[in-house]
Amino acid sequence: MHISDGVLPATISLASYALTLGGTALSLKFVRPEELPKIAVVTSAFFVASLIHLPLGPTSVHLLLPGIVGALLGPAAFLSIIVGLFLQSLLFQFGGLTALGANALMMGLPALVCGLLFQWIRGSSLMSNTVAGALAGGLGTFLAASFLAGLLFTSGEDFLGVAKLALAAHIPVIIIETAISAFTISFIYRVKPELLKWKQG
Repeated sequence: MHISDGVLPATISLASYALTLGGTALSLKFVRPEELPKIAVVTSAFFVASLIHLPLGPTSVHLLLPGIVGALLGPAAFLSIIVGLFLQSLLFQFGGLTALGANALMMGLPALVCGLLFQWIRGSSLMSNTVAGALAGGLGTFLAASFLAGLLFTSGEDFLGVAKLALAAHIPVIIIETAISAFTISFIYRVKPELLKWKQG
């Protein structure tokens, strides 16, 4: 899912960086000091989960978790994701520093959308929270994969086949993340439901 250095046109990379800087600045406004431990734990889960890659032809698939990151962190999700991606790029050469802006948008924007959706539909029962979590998890991965395909499409016809393959390859990931998100939200609701409420100022 990570886009590597040199894949995207320079104009797309620069525009992505500009949007990412704006998104990060906005995300920082919603962070409260008492929420930092929660943000750190969610960022760690995102960092580790998306390190495990399964090669599939010219691309690879892995867990993304934008839906559940958005559901748990709300507007701070964008900050969480860019920190995780930056560390992956720096420590393990996943993605690249020139593509960091594009990768952050690709996973950060779906996280924000799914976070808002989750809070809007989650209701107050275990069932409604579980369904909302499942929807956020599946939709987040679908949106991220769609962003990936769109970004690869901007690289020219040489990447069109890769874009189609990448989108198709993430269909099983969507199903898996739907189930993981449903289970995780259900578990959190039963043991510590206050974690599902946003406390950012």
